[in-house]
Amino acid sequence: MRILRFAPLLALLPLAAGAHTGVDAGLHHHFATGFMHPLTGADHLAAMVAVGLWSALTARRAWPELLWAPLGFASMLLVGALVGLAGIALPAVEPMIATSLLVLGLLLVTQRRLPPWMAAALVGIFAIFHGAAHGYELATGSGAGLALAGMLAATVALHGSGIAIGWALRHGHRWLPRFAGGAVALLGVALLGGALA
Repeated sequence: MRILRFAPLLALLPLAAGAHTGVDAGLHHHFATGFMHPLTGADHLAAMVAVGLWSALTARRAWPELLWAPLGFASMLLVGALVGLAGIALPAVEPMIATSLLVLGLLLVTQRRLPPWMAAALVGIFAIFHGAAHGYELATGSGAGLALAGMLAATVALHGSGIAIGWALRHGHRWLPRFAGGAVALLGVALLGGALA
């Protein structure tokens, strides 16, 4: 019965192909376009769920400590997306996204606890690059404002999924998030190798 709690998240996994395929290029964007964008790339999906999962597993208290990292990620994702929409080029976007997966995966494996402000700052730096990648793609069409709202809604939903799973696993099955963290870190290594090749 416990595994059924995670069925909605597991149903999203077939969508996890590649995030930066340019499929949105030149289209009229809307809320649904933005909402689906983080769900259609394994890198963004893994990072956003991992942030929520790590927050839930390492928070000493549910409120407000639990929300520092997710709020840091979401707010800086918005900043990065606005940078991308403005056409401002950031260096090493893809390597930084891959590095974020490696770091977040290792944080899940070790379940390393950081001060809340430091956790928010760490994930926030990575979120700028995730947001910029989205912004560059959304800048190629019209209706970017609605798409950006959808993207933020999906980000919050993915963080919430990670938090719910992590909170459910705090007192048992602690190996599951460690295994998931290892998978996220390996994805990061693979993407980093591809980005640097």
